[in-house]
Amino acid sequence: MSGSKRASEAPWIRTRLRTAPGAASALAVLVLVTAFLAAAFPRAVDAYETKGLRHDITTAAPSRSVVEVARPQPGLELPQEQREAETRSDELAEVGGELLKALPAPLRADTSSVAYGVRTTEGVVATEPWLPRPDAVPPKLSYAAQSGIEEHATLVAGAWPATPTEVTERSGAVQGVVTEETAAILKVKVGATIALPASLRKTVTVTITGIIAPRDPRGGYWSADPLMRSPSLVPDPESPFPVFFWTGTVLLAEDAGPVLLGTAAEPALYWRIPPDTSALTGPDGSRLRAAVATLESGPGLLKVREIAGGTAVVTTGLGHLVEANARMRDAISPVIAVAALGIGSVAAVVLLMTGALIAGRRRAELALMRSRGGSLRGIGGRLLAETAVTVLPATALGLLLATLLVGEGRWWPGALAAAGVGLLVCVALPLRTTLQHVRPVLGTPREDMVSARPSRRRTVVELTLLVLAVAAVTALRRRGTSTEGGTDLLVSAAPVLVALIAALVLVRLHPLPLRLATRPVARLRGAIGFLSLARAGRSSAGGALPLLALLLALATAAFGGSVVAGIGNARDDAALASVGADARVSGRSERTTLPENLVRTVSGLDGVRNAAPVRVEYGVALPKPASEPAADGDGGTGTQSGTGAGAATDSRTAALVGVDPASYARAARAAGLPDFPAERLRPGGAADRTAGDGSDRVLPVIASPGVAARLGEEPRALKTLSGDFTVRVVGTTERAAAVSPTDFLIVDSRSLERGAPTTLLLTGTPDPGKLRAAVAGSGEKYAVQLRSEERARYVDTPMQAGAERIYLAAVAAGAGYALLAVLLSLLQTAPERKTLLARLRTMGLTTAQGRRLLAFEATPQAVLAAGGGLFTGWATIALLSPGVDLVPLALAGVAGSDTNPVTLRTDLWSLGLPAAGVVALTAAVAGAQAWWASRRGSITELRAGDSR
Repeated sequence: MSGSKRASEAPWIRTRLRTAPGAASALAVLVLVTAFLAAAFPRAVDAYETKGLRHDITTAAPSRSVVEVARPQPGLELPQEQREAETRSDELAEVGGELLKALPAPLRADTSSVAYGVRTTEGVVATEPWLPRPDAVPPKLSYAAQSGIEEHATLVAGAWPATPTEVTERSGAVQGVVTEETAAILKVKVGATIALPASLRKTVTVTITGIIAPRDPRGGYWSADPLMRSPSLVPDPESPFPVFFWTGTVLLAEDAGPVLLGTAAEPALYWRIPPDTSALTGPDGSRLRAAVATLESGPGLLKVREIAGGTAVVTTGLGHLVEANARMRDAISPVIAVAALGIGSVAAVVLLMTGALIAGRRRAELALMRSRGGSLRGIGGRLLAETAVTVLPATALGLLLATLLVGEGRWWPGALAAAGVGLLVCVALPLRTTLQHVRPVLGTPREDMVSARPSRRRTVVELTLLVLAVAAVTALRRRGTSTEGGTDLLVSAAPVLVALIAALVLVRLHPLPLRLATRPVARLRGAIGFLSLARAGRSSAGGALPLLALLLALATAAFGGSVVAGIGNARDDAALASVGADARVSGRSERTTLPENLVRTVSGLDGVRNAAPVRVEYGVALPKPASEPAADGDGGTGTQSGTGAGAATDSRTAALVGVDPASYARAARAAGLPDFPAERLRPGGAADRTAGDGSDRVLPVIASPGVAARLGEEPRALKTLSGDFTVRVVGTTERAAAVSPTDFLIVDSRSLERGAPTTLLLTGTPDPGKLRAAVAGSGEKYAVQLRSEERARYVDTPMQAGAERIYLAAVAAGAGYALLAVLLSLLQTAPERKTLLARLRTMGLTTAQGRRLLAFEATPQAVLAAGGGLFTGWATIALLSPGVDLVPLALAGVAGSDTNPVTLRTDLWSLGLPAAGVVALTAAVAGAQAWWASRRGSITELRAGDSR
């Protein structure tokens, strides 16, 4: 029976595919693209999370990422032979191998950089007279007998250290090497000897036999303990004065570890295990954090102690790195979920629109089958088989393309997403089509949106969606996108719900303006305008699904564009706030002043439009807060007079900024700051100057709001390195172009006793090479900062770059689906338009009038949809902006960056361009339909008895 059934179904499927190959191919392409996007999204998320985790571990300092197992020297109660045996390289290598096997998954070791050995944990004073003594304090050296020196270094001079005889605790001489950097700074030469004090004998003589160069200085082998590679100048903690001395490391022969047991420098055995990130994936982050935790203080530590000894400890900063990565991922994931839900909703609606289009085209055919005795099960089964033959291969191909083109990621989330797309199309299309024929249809009813009255059930559903949308927007504005329990789908769906409500409102209201516009048009000569508006109000293209798809797509594109624009603007603002202008020249120390010839030279360079000399003095002591609150004064442009409103700062110090008012006002204007009232700092400005010397002078100052509230309205005395004087606050401003602190005072530098500038702010585009050459001509104590270079510091981490690419894809996909929704809505009514033109042509309608009729019919709906999309996108951004913080995407991971919240900003291009494309595409498709209909005959459309 089953064989005969399959034999009867195969010709039907082949016949249908041959009859409408274009529709089947278009459906396959749409499913292919949607399945590809659905499968690519989880793989892209996995890919950037994987790259982000690996990046955070590999770029961190090895001293933080390396897992170190260490234990004190063997107990003194043990025999000497046993103590020495435990410190020899063979025994250490055997223990190291067992430790590598005991590492819990997914933690794996980079075996090429694993190191083990014996080292001193206390610095040993080296009394050799040829060693440098910066403050007459001899250096303290560490000694280490570490494995693999010859594999990880190149011999520059001398010979490798060796152990001609077996080294024991009582040996009196050993050989060692130092790195090039250690030799240069500590003045160590080949053949030099260093005395290592010992407890069982007077000294151990360490002979330097060679100088080596690390092959990978920044790798885990050399940088897990930076002193092995480079000496360091450190302060003496026991001295009451700032006294410094050198510290460094001497590398002994690999088998010379037993000799350190006889010293009083607290020798210890250690195994350093750099992590291997090549097999780590993003989802492994939580498991890796748990593995590190168990090694540090859990069952893993007990196993380590069984292998390395009962006193072994595990130290690493790897857990903190993974935890920081998890915080970044948790902050980004909810923002990404917003884009995913938006695009997923648009894609689902467009697929449903495609099903509606196919169902509408086949309504007459299926109605005939139903009237001739066809069962719903039989019709639905044929439609399911017919759809599956087209959809399933397209779904599989989309999944395959996503797997091949998108980076490494888990396979099953993408497969589930692609399968969901295929299942939606395979089920929705037959189900929607068959449900229309539960009862035999005698004729095609006329759909008139103007006269249609919504049912009570629809009203209840719409009110429910409205409540959900209000709840989602309120929750998002109050607590933001991040939640302790993970991503909140209701919060992430807020843009989708807002667009859904807007679509339902527009469906209900859009007949009203069409009805109002029809009345005056009906009085005009000619029938084109009246017919177009009348048909626009009755057209099925204005149904809920097309409008919902358009508004969802436009809102998603606008939201994604605002995210991308907000990231770029935040980075631009942070770079400008750090530098203060397009370029900045200042001393390497705070008190270094700029000579006049340097200021003149730099100001005259090509590309410099303005040069503002500024004197910045940090740490100026502020007097106690004023006893009386200050009253609001007259408002200036960009500033407030007097102390302004606001609480007094708790800081006891502020930055004093001495400026040339005119040039500084131009620099502030170019930096996008509020207009600086330069006239208030000049003689005869908003405050009077009191002639006099010293503290009797009263200088007008413009302060930050907190400092202004602290100083009050009365003159207050200040003592600074620039002179002692009295100040009166004449205005406030939130930001200053020259300083990053929030507490500052701006004064005319000509009024200061010592007003030489310490900083030069440049506006324009000077050549970086010429600028640095001009500054270098005045000495090495001056530095150049460029806004462009500061902006380049905000280089995307793989996680940030991946999230930004997803939002760019969301903008493109949203715009594409919006245009596709317009095309589908117009194709759905294309046969009806052809019939209308054919009938009106028999009544004398010209070809040009037919084209105008179709264009005028489609334009009102397109304009309403585009306007609704613009409003929905703008409203979505305005409503959700307080709850979306873009700091993790824009500025996270950059030291010294501004951590103030970065909110959404409306991007006009992503908001207006897709909407304009909707109107343009509508007009183009309507014109193309009219042109094509005019080239074909009208016989088919005018057949008697045709339901169209």
